[in-house]
Amino acid sequence: MSAVMTPVERPARRARQARQAFLRACHWDVAVRKPGNVSHLSTGHGMQARQFIDSALACADLLCRPGAAVGERIEAAVTATRARVGCNTNLGILLLCAPLARAAEALEGLPADASTLRAAVQWVMAGLTLEDAAAAFRAIARASPGGLGEVQAQDVRQRPGVTLREAMALASGRDRIALQYVTGGAELFDVGLKALAAADPGGGRLGGQGLPATAARPAEAAVVQAVYLAYLASAPDSHIVRKHGPALAQTVMDQAGPWRDRLRDGGALDADPAWVAWDETLKARGLNPGTSADLTVATLMLADLLAWPDAADALA
Repeated sequence: MSAVMTPVERPARRARQARQAFLRACHWDVAVRKPGNVSHLSTGHGMQARQFIDSALACADLLCRPGAAVGERIEAAVTATRARVGCNTNLGILLLCAPLARAAEALEGLPADASTLRAAVQWVMAGLTLEDAAAAFRAIARASPGGLGEVQAQDVRQRPGVTLREAMALASGRDRIALQYVTGGAELFDVGLKALAAADPGGGRLGGQGLPATAARPAEAAVVQAVYLAYLASAPDSHIVRKHGPALAQTVMDQAGPWRDRLRDGGALDADPAWVAWDETLKARGLNPGTSADLTVATLMLADLLAWPDAADALA
């Protein structure tokens, strides 16, 4: 049995666990072929997998700094990313994972299960402030993602007049990441974790404490792909909508459905030349389902938080 930790030590330990969960999720993201996304198996969109790993390593400590506000985490992590790789590789990931890291710290004295973590995420979202919005707006403006500049009545280049959650509510009808701020991350639990649990009912395929290998094994890849396809096949990808319009986003969504169903039925995808060809075709057309990838990373981080091997001791 571990020694009883002080109130100061508990959040610091949880911050380390959140950092590891974040880094593992980011490594899984590029260890697996996900059509349209950059991976170790397939470059694209002028980027390589190493840039995503370098970005995660550069910002993990800042994203998971004990006691930091959500907006502060986002801004510091974006700044560190830009300094390391010189481009926007992970804004959507940071917008999703900053509240998760903060929620992990809020679980003091509670069991580490899906219901308590979900409640903690909802609590974090409900407590977002004007200061969080101002910091996040500065981060978004610095990252300069395609088309994510204006949110109806709120422009990220101006000081906000609403909280971060209220600002996200203005964009929630057209941006799936913004929607998670309104719903307390509902899709992360109801779509992402559900797909992950179905693909890995024993919960052991993505286990372990170290960082994943550069290339995932087939069973590992299938779990990550199941989460990705669950998102991509269930709604038009927000990033594609912003860059190319709703019609192309709908087409990609429709293409994802049969692959999702095939994976659910136990079929392997990576050995199929058509899977590789779809990946290459999307990249050749400049179609990157980036929002689906960001949601996948956040889901993998959540799953890792729920699989803490010493969760009972850490939360005692």
